[in-house]
Amino acid sequence: MSTETVEKDSKNYPLLRNLQYSPLKQGEEQYIVLWDPSGLSSEKLVLPLNFFYLFQFFDGEHSLEQVGAEYLKKYGEFMMPDRLTKLVSDLDEKLFLEGDRLKQVQAQAFEAYRKLDSRPMAFAGQQYESDPAKLRVQIDGFYSSKEGPEKGKAECAGQTIKGLVAPNFELKDAGPIYAWGYQELREGQVPDVLVLIGTCHAGLEGGIAFTDKDFDTPFGTVPVNRAIIDLIRKETGETFFVEDIAHLREHSLELQLPFLKHALGEGREISIVPILVDFPPETLTGGEYQQLFHRIDQFLTITKRAIQASGQQVCVIGSANLAHIGIRYGDKTPPTDFSFHRCMQIDLEMLKKVEEADPEGFAEFILKEGNQRRILGFGVIFSLMKLLKRDGEDFKGQVLRYDRGITDQFNSTVTYASIVFV
Repeated sequence: MSTETVEKDSKNYPLLRNLQYSPLKQGEEQYIVLWDPSGLSSEKLVLPLNFFYLFQFFDGEHSLEQVGAEYLKKYGEFMMPDRLTKLVSDLDEKLFLEGDRLKQVQAQAFEAYRKLDSRPMAFAGQQYESDPAKLRVQIDGFYSSKEGPEKGKAECAGQTIKGLVAPNFELKDAGPIYAWGYQELREGQVPDVLVLIGTCHAGLEGGIAFTDKDFDTPFGTVPVNRAIIDLIRKETGETFFVEDIAHLREHSLELQLPFLKHALGEGREISIVPILVDFPPETLTGGEYQQLFHRIDQFLTITKRAIQASGQQVCVIGSANLAHIGIRYGDKTPPTDFSFHRCMQIDLEMLKKVEEADPEGFAEFILKEGNQRRILGFGVIFSLMKLLKRDGEDFKGQVLRYDRGITDQFNSTVTYASIVFV
């Protein structure tokens, strides 16, 4: 007797996509704002807390009838089936649910992206100035601000810069912290090839996404390094390129490029190897992460081999934030001054492992505390250090500046730093 797997109706067994959310307070009322970090949908949805409670059951396993029963159990009220059906319909319309409609839109987006010669700017005019002259003034302002670096005082002036970690937080808040890092590139010796590794906030099924697209910036188009990209593709085929559309609306690499061009000189010919990563420190423990662990190991081995085979010197730039604390990120209460300062102390202790060029120690530190502070940039910083650990080459890191940004009305907080490697 054979058993067949019957695919469940996505309208009756809704499965929520990987969305981001933020708490919102209007008067005495509290809501949750949902949006799609991949940019496939530009919609936002504002929900009361009782509706948001239901989303934990939108897992593809609970039927709408079961979801309604959970609502009754929690609130002691019966939710009319038509209200629940309308909620699911609204979510599907906004592309917030897995299903046939989403697959169709994804396929169209993939096809359109593949036809592009270069990745267009997604955040120019929003996160940073789109006009080159205004952008120069904006970046100069980050350098000269009271939080920015003192001109001509780079820690590693004249030295070869092997790597850099900069934030990927909003420039209006973190711009001066970016400048601390890019001053080292401006006053140091930097190769013409930059390997850029950024956090993929929308998530990646396979943990890694290269792209072979050039990147547009207000200062001109930055080409990818075809030699290294072709060597990677020769060894792996499309393995690490199947999710390249993740680059289209991800801000983490785009926000580095204006600083990079400004620091190295707009007329200088450089090339990049753009990579997005998404894997937690638990990946290194194997177990349920065994398949992802092997994939990450393959990515690091092949990328190092491709860099060596190309015969080119590279600088590795990581776009990463550190801790994420507060209600927006899953804590039950907002951060206090005490909890933030405690977080800062732990961050700086953790970053000693980065300064010591110890990727495994960095991972172990986070694992020991159960990643309670949600170090979203782990994959970026770990990959950067592993790529810098080439045969016969030593390196060390130095934390230049550390700060934080507030992300909502409840003081949810993201920490970040600029770190140079020589």
